[in-house]
Amino acid sequence: MHPAAASAPVAPTFFDGFKERVFDTSEGRVFCRIGGSGQPVVLLHGYPQTSAMWHAVAADLARDYQVICPDLRGYGRSFKPATDANHTPYSKRAMASDVLAVMDALGHDRFLVGSHDRGSRVAHRLAADHPGRVRALATLDIAPTREMYRDAGSSFAHAYWHWYWLTLPHPFPETLIAPDPAFFWLSKCGSGLAGLTPFVQQALDEYLTCFADPAAIHGACEDYRAAASIDIAHDDADTSKLRMPLLALWGRDGVIAAQFDCLALWQERAVDVRGWALPGGHYLAEECPELVIAAWRSFFASITEQ
Repeated sequence: MHPAAASAPVAPTFFDGFKERVFDTSEGRVFCRIGGSGQPVVLLHGYPQTSAMWHAVAADLARDYQVICPDLRGYGRSFKPATDANHTPYSKRAMASDVLAVMDALGHDRFLVGSHDRGSRVAHRLAADHPGRVRALATLDIAPTREMYRDAGSSFAHAYWHWYWLTLPHPFPETLIAPDPAFFWLSKCGSGLAGLTPFVQQALDEYLTCFADPAAIHGACEDYRAAASIDIAHDDADTSKLRMPLLALWGRDGVIAAQFDCLALWQERAVDVRGWALPGGHYLAEECPELVIAAWRSFFASITEQ
């Protein structure tokens, strides 16, 4: 166990009944946790985490759904491809292609999507590029990438400094993170009002262990470099709004709530948008999973009953 995780609370259950699988896609290997049965729901994690972030939400949803939790490329136990000058391998379009490959391998033509942070950006691109595959999309504590960069001011840049710092050319941020990745992770993720209290020992140990890999540090930086460049180009090329139902939830005490009108920004990108703030910060699936579960269950049930 990573020493920094030893004092964190232990979750009484942690993906009990879930299977761990690795899918060989045309580009690399994607690690997934899969549990439950029923309508498929894919859950996409954020930065700098892994599929472990869904331990509480996934366990509940698996009572009625088949829940698929992949590690995104560049993160966790999934592959970390070499990049190019345009950051194409880490575009959200490329990351979404891995999700489709997994769902194809499982035989799921259409599915629900729950997502957080960077995973929501992957989910947005997945829904935009393949609208027939996504029945409905739920996001946690983000607004759309293009609109956030467009509307960001200096106070946002101070609060979300990593949005800009991680985009600096290789190897500058990688070199500064690499000597003590745990310090970086804990400082970054513990900076909210909740500190490190949302993270259970099992998940925190996985986060810190995986993030210690130099390839994961680089992959995460490439994720942000792509977001500030090729992803915006892809967003600019969209000629229509998402038409599937979209539920946007955000933390009442977080940066998104303080800096943006989250609902209004999503309404620029989607036709059918609803959402509200939850009492918490950025890591809602771990800070208040019961509220996320209640909202997502109601939302997903309204879709599957149509």
